[in-house]
Amino acid sequence: MDRNPDAAEPPTADPDSADPDTTGRGAPVGRRVILGMLALGAGGMAAAPWLQARLETFLAAAADNDPTGVTGLLPNGGGFRYYSVTSSVPHKNADSYRLTVGGLVDKPAGYRLADLRALPQHRVVHDVQCVTGWRVPHTSFEGVRLATLLDAAGVRPGAGAVRFTCFDGAYSESLTLEQARRDDVLVALRMRDEPLGHSHGGPVRLYVAPMYFYKSAKWLSGIEVTRDVQPGYWEHRGYDVDAWVGKSNGRDDAPTT
Repeated sequence: MDRNPDAAEPPTADPDSADPDTTGRGAPVGRRVILGMLALGAGGMAAAPWLQARLETFLAAAADNDPTGVTGLLPNGGGFRYYSVTSSVPHKNADSYRLTVGGLVDKPAGYRLADLRALPQHRVVHDVQCVTGWRVPHTSFEGVRLATLLDAAGVRPGAGAVRFTCFDGAYSESLTLEQARRDDVLVALRMRDEPLGHSHGGPVRLYVAPMYFYKSAKWLSGIEVTRDVQPGYWEHRGYDVDAWVGKSNGRDDAPTT
């Protein structure tokens, strides 16, 4: 699965998906289970919205305990896919969640979930575009502008980038400081008018609206201001560091709006 970062074409695996090299093979899944799940997913696509919502809840719970990645093949969750790059991710809540801000800053900080909720909230409605092709149009995210946290920390002279780490223990991402200060880059707490669920990277994730979705790191736990951009998890596996939709990774998708 690992590839040279200078490879001409990005790998074909979903960047939200489990990497076989890091998760292991897991337990085998029976043919009847797979066929049943596929039928359930197909039925959900044609069903009423209330049935789709219940299907999404079921598949999210199943994917959380699915090291095989089979659930990610299903057309579920309003178009989203439930994947991680590790075999399991701990759950965090208002008592256990912490977000740290550090690196080249004057005032390192730690935020609880309640602290983030108390800050001014910003709403962005934008298409979500995965580098593997699927798109979820007009998806709302709400949270704190990343620029707000950077300003509160006091970015030091010489800083040029921001690195993000996640409490799955494996995933990371980076943006230039200029990109990080955009109004459509959020430390997101809500998605589609609901608190951000675990399967969607909650309780807190990064959301970078104009870039492919792998830049929007799930299960965000650390923000580190750095001198230079440090390639993230998928960039080390062949994806572009600057991931503008339709202008990177050899893809010509229409820009998200």
